[in-house]
Amino acid sequence: MNPLALELKTKKSTLLEFSITTKNVLQFLQYMTSDTTYAGDYRISKQKNDGTEKFMRPINTKFFIADPNNFQMNFNKLLDILDRIKSRSLDFLDEDLLIIDSVLYTIQQSIGAGFDLLVASNSSRKHVGNRFEELVRCVFSEIGIEHKHTVLQIPYEAESGKKVYKCENDLILSPYSKVRSTGSSLDEREIVVSVKTTSKDRMGKMFIDKMLLERFVKHPQKVIGIFLNDVQRKEEHAVSFTLVSGLFMVYTQFLTPLEGIYYLDPPPNALKIPLSNHMGTFSQLITKDVFRLLAS
Repeated sequence: MNPLALELKTKKSTLLEFSITTKNVLQFLQYMTSDTTYAGDYRISKQKNDGTEKFMRPINTKFFIADPNNFQMNFNKLLDILDRIKSRSLDFLDEDLLIIDSVLYTIQQSIGAGFDLLVASNSSRKHVGNRFEELVRCVFSEIGIEHKHTVLQIPYEAESGKKVYKCENDLILSPYSKVRSTGSSLDEREIVVSVKTTSKDRMGKMFIDKMLLERFVKHPQKVIGIFLNDVQRKEEHAVSFTLVSGLFMVYTQFLTPLEGIYYLDPPPNALKIPLSNHMGTFSQLITKDVFRLLAS
């Protein structure tokens, strides 16, 4: 197996590990042969090799840091910002927020692009999703917020007797020194987090899960979503956005509101009213909203 492909498939537990892999991918991308077109802010590239073509996922040029040296410089700035968040010095400039979103976006999209070009697509999707969950966990560790993955087991009656529905929670964020939610209960002050690379085909499940969780634990439960983006390549030279905004607002008004949806690369309508009342950037979450939610 290609050494870089093996590195991409390896579980990551620190931001330093992510930065090393990112720089290796960025260097690889600099020397690959590709055709590139642009659709708005998005770059669509493909690699031609031995008569075959491989497309890379759309890359938002507003956030992606293509130069390895520039990435390292901004990565160092990110570590400083995260250290300030950990000490709860929460006065940030717009430039700081952009660094948070840009560096983390570059890390995740570098990993995704590496998989696009080096690994068969049928085996890469789960790895890309796993790396994103690991990246988000690393960020919350860096800013001093306790967290863990949980599976809430909900018993129910079936024809064959008692069964258990397993409701998997990607992440539980806690205001305490140790997460108190367990496999049989959720702490009301903790936040249930869904961490996915896209909301496509998943957004509705978040609303249903929140209703189910609250019915089972018998108290209100805070639920948020963290997504990389909601964009996909359309044919060879265009992109389309996959956030179904009307359905989101219907679920919000007639099922139950979520406590927030946060993107590294928000779709254009996510930051416009009325969606902006419910959606924001990942930098907004970790510099402001998460502390408000944990205190409520």
